[in-house]
Amino acid sequence: MPVSPPRIETWPALPYKEWRATSETLHLWTQIVGKIRLATTPWQNHSWHIGLYLTTRGLTTSPMFAGTRSFQIDFDFIDHELIITTSDGDVRRLVLAPQTVADFYAAVMAALGELGIDVTIDQWPNELPSPLRFSEDRVHASYDSDAVRRFFQALSQIDRVFKHFRTGFLGKTSPVHFFWGSFDLAVTRFSGRDAPLHPGGVPYLANEVAQEAYSHEVSSAGFWPGSGLDYPAFYSYAYPAPEGFRDAKVLPTEAFFSEALGEFVLPYDAVRTAADPDQALLDFLQSTYEAAADLGKWDRATLDCQFGQVGVPRRLG
Repeated sequence: MPVSPPRIETWPALPYKEWRATSETLHLWTQIVGKIRLATTPWQNHSWHIGLYLTTRGLTTSPMFAGTRSFQIDFDFIDHELIITTSDGDVRRLVLAPQTVADFYAAVMAALGELGIDVTIDQWPNELPSPLRFSEDRVHASYDSDAVRRFFQALSQIDRVFKHFRTGFLGKTSPVHFFWGSFDLAVTRFSGRDAPLHPGGVPYLANEVAQEAYSHEVSSAGFWPGSGLDYPAFYSYAYPAPEGFRDAKVLPTEAFFSEALGEFVLPYDAVRTAADPDQALLDFLQSTYEAAADLGKWDRATLDCQFGQVGVPRRLG
């Protein structure tokens, strides 16, 4: 009989300094897989075509297409495998273990070649300082399977709460998706109005990509595992940020506005150790959205609704 993985706490500790090397390596591995999706999927508004999605075992591209065939790439963070499947029944499995980015890139491209899938990707990482081409990166080579398992467990809980939060809005809203460029899980609400042209300037990201992504007013929230802050945290921002946004009172009390980032931040540990982690995170998501929407004069009477309930249709009127 297969051995079940050890159970871990619902909201596990994620001390970034202890798994930073693994996080940086995994970030680059997700960029390789994400760029395969980018290379095989028509452009969708706000770059929604590039995201990865949570599964019961890790992250998935969802189906991509090679001609009339479909294929999918999944990160399994329980058995620690990368699994490539096709619509005609072929499967390739690669072990997730300590290895360089160059070796991981070579193994993935070789597996795709064996499956008859011809894909060429841009080898330069996005949104990272001092990048190395994937095929030349022998610097990043860490994989702590226990840390990755905890990271996945945290993402699973966050994905669940984000999806509940998503139900309280009738306007345009994004899926809950994992962006491999910035290595974060995110969900975004839209006012329905155009936004001023974004200035761009995101490291190693074409200005036109950032400008299209922020073509409309947004209130966006997400989760970083640690990069940029040296500790895991939730964030929330508005684009364009309305006057007074940075001074808004938000919940819970541990949340604060980061002048360096230009957005609200809530340390993950404040949620993890709260008496009710779900409610603490929902308070942050809702209060920061309300600050953006009220100060930005969104039409909340039309856009907002009660949070959804399982099996209960939304009541009208």
